[in-house]
Amino acid sequence: MNGTVGPRAFAFRPARVQDIGAVVALVESAYRGESSRRGWTTEADILDGQRADPAIVGELLRKPQSIVLLAESGGAPLACMHVEKLDEATAYFGMFAVRPDAQNSGIGRAVLAEAERIAGEEWRCVRMQMTVIWTRDELIAWYERRGYRRTGRYSPFPYGDERFGIPRRDDLRFESLEKTL
Repeated sequence: MNGTVGPRAFAFRPARVQDIGAVVALVESAYRGESSRRGWTTEADILDGQRADPAIVGELLRKPQSIVLLAESGGAPLACMHVEKLDEATAYFGMFAVRPDAQNSGIGRAVLAEAERIAGEEWRCVRMQMTVIWTRDELIAWYERRGYRRTGRYSPFPYGDERFGIPRRDDLRFESLEKTL
């Protein structure tokens, strides 16, 4: 799917090994540091450190039944996401990032819709799952408006593994969200 959101024309394409640096920079800009504060997806108040690194992105690119997708405009990345087929019925959505200056333009909705299309139409999955840090009420509400529901299932935050950030609080955990496709 390609399209236009607001004044921006964009195209989707699978990320390649040579895109790893751009994907990491995009994810970092949306979630960490001062640049992330220009958008609404920032985690800068709850986590320091990195959100992604080249090794993690490279691992996702090599996984079977997995795709890292870029949404680009004029060759510049606007957004990215990762979707992976977990089993015959279920796909997982993650590493979703929209450049802070492109947030609130509709590109995020388009990226999520493309992930759901891949999972449902190409992989024949009937369910999409994701995890969100439980304190991210505004983000969880955004997903709920797009048909996701809270499952009541939680998983621990990887404290001590700085590849996923340095927590600024001691009560972080992930909440599972799910949608029937």
